[in-house]
Amino acid sequence: MIKITNQAFDALQELARFQNTLDMTKYGASCNFIGTMRDFNESDDVQAMYLEHYPGMTEKQLQKLVDQAKQDYPVAAMIIHRVGNILPGENIVLTAAWSAHRAEAFAACRFLIEELKHNAPFWKKETLKDGATRWVEHNT
Repeated sequence: MIKITNQAFDALQELARFQNTLDMTKYGASCNFIGTMRDFNESDDVQAMYLEHYPGMTEKQLQKLVDQAKQDYPVAAMIIHRVGNILPGENIVLTAAWSAHRAEAFAACRFLIEELKHNAPFWKKETLKDGATRWVEHNT
């Protein structure tokens, strides 16, 4: 399952909603990563961020990551990613994996977030406290 939204989302509600679609007798472990916007970057105070994506291409790339995780590990997996205007403290991304064992759940969840950060077509524009804006060149 993948979802791109321009609305704030509650990560715990989204996890519960997806987990309710699973046969939990098959899964003994789950792992998730929740990324939130912080109010600083590169030693500067940041007051907001605008996150752009390439509609169609981004969804295909995220689905490819979920499919790859399911192929490489025995997991159920999901990604939710926010776009548009985001404020400090708001959720940006949620990756999650469910497996029979913790090692696969951890590995798949880490795979999802690392591949997403390095290969998904998202672009970040930060608004600094002084009102200046800048595009972020590196995803760390």
